[in-house]
Amino acid sequence: MTVDEQRRELQRRLKKSRFAHSIGVANTAVKLSEKFGVDVNKAYVAGLLHDCAREFENEDLPAEAVKRGIKIGEVEKVAPILLHAYIGAKMVTEIYGVNDEEIIQAIYRHTVGAKNMSALDKIIYFADMIEPGRNYPGVDKLRELAETSNNLDEIILTALGESIIFVVQKGALLHPSTIDARNYLLLERLS
Repeated sequence: MTVDEQRRELQRRLKKSRFAHSIGVANTAVKLSEKFGVDVNKAYVAGLLHDCAREFENEDLPAEAVKRGIKIGEVEKVAPILLHAYIGAKMVTEIYGVNDEEIIQAIYRHTVGAKNMSALDKIIYFADMIEPGRNYPGVDKLRELAETSNNLDEIILTALGESIIFVVQKGALLHPSTIDARNYLLLERLS
C-alpha cells in the first residue's frame, strides 16, 4: 500500500477530527525527524498511522485487543484507551501493509513510552503531544522546547515529566512503562 493509499484508507476509517490530528502528528514528526536525523518517511508513516485504532470506541478496545492476542494489563483494564496503541501496532500490518518493525514499535510505544526508546519512538511520542491541533496547559512550553533544544533525550524527559504530572493531577494510574521510560533516560544521563 502506498502512503497515499494509507492516507485515504485512514481518512475513510477515522472521524474527521482524529484524521486531522493524525495529519498534524505526521507533519510534526517529519519536522522533528529532519532536526534529529531520523528517517523522514518512517516518521511520516508512523505519525500518520499512530492512532489508526482510534476508529474503535473505547469500550470496544478490550475485545479488539483480545481478538489480536494482546495481553491486557492492570492499568489498561482501568484505562482501556491505552490499548489503541497496541492494537494500532497490529492494524498497521493487517490493514495498511506496514511491515517495518521500527514503525510498528513507534506506534506501539506512542502513548505511554518505554524503556530504551528509539529516536523514532521518541519523535512519535513527542509529535503526538505537540502537533498544532493540541491545546492544553503547557503545550506551548513543549513546542518551544522542540524549537530550541537540540537534545532529543532532554525533550523527551521533559515530555515524560509533564505527562506524569498531568496523570497524577487527574488522580489516574501511572503506567509502569512511562515511569520506566523516564527512569531509563535519567539513568543513562548518570552513567
